[in-house]
Amino acid sequence: MSQNETGKYNIKAISKMLGIQPGTLRAWERRYHIIEPVRNQAGHRLYTEEHVGTLRWLIDKVEKGFTIGQAVDLFEKEDFQLDSVEGKGNGQVEEFSIKIREALLSFNESEAQALADRAFSIFSIEKVLMEIFTPLLIKVGDLWERNSITAAHEHFASNFIKMKMGNIFQSYRVDAYLPKVLVVCAPDERHELGLLTFTFFLRRKGFDVIYLGTGVPGRDILTVVNQVQPKLFFISCTMVKNLEGAFKWSRQ
Repeated sequence: MSQNETGKYNIKAISKMLGIQPGTLRAWERRYHIIEPVRNQAGHRLYTEEHVGTLRWLIDKVEKGFTIGQAVDLFEKEDFQLDSVEGKGNGQVEEFSIKIREALLSFNESEAQALADRAFSIFSIEKVLMEIFTPLLIKVGDLWERNSITAAHEHFASNFIKMKMGNIFQSYRVDAYLPKVLVVCAPDERHELGLLTFTFFLRRKGFDVIYLGTGVPGRDILTVVNQVQPKLFFISCTMVKNLEGAFKWSRQ
């Protein structure tokens, strides 16, 4: 870590900015020495932009289920450099998307798993979902529609991504004070990527989300609504031909 950068955030500002308790931050510093803030003349901690970037990375990994010790080990093993990752920009992101897609279309799950884990260790969850997984699935869907791959290839790739997203989804805690949410694709709708991504961000905020996905008949949707009594209900539709059914069940 560079010590030449001027510290400008005190521990209260860092706590508010990153959502981490000052006591937790002090414990991390004391035990792992991953962050060494500079001190002002009064002896108060001051954190640099580089410190902020490192803390964001560590917090992201903890939110994904790693212990702080595991996150620190991963950080050190990767010889992680925030500036170099940012400098590589979209080229590295695109490369991950292509390589994971190629592994999945070759039915090489272990290779896809290793690449996905590597991507999560470098980038934020949002970046992996929106800039690696989403373009990957769009490309796979396009290849399938052009009959360049089989339905089996498309299903294998899609299910892999859904499984990865589902594992992260389940790791987030529900805030009992937030309303219950029901999300489902419109009857006859088969495209669920957008809804799945939206659901992920709802759950990350702490909402108790019941995700039904695709293939649920309208009458069954009504049954679940009556049983669950959600405060919020979202129905997703990407195909024009399915709009009428979506509006019908939304009104009911």
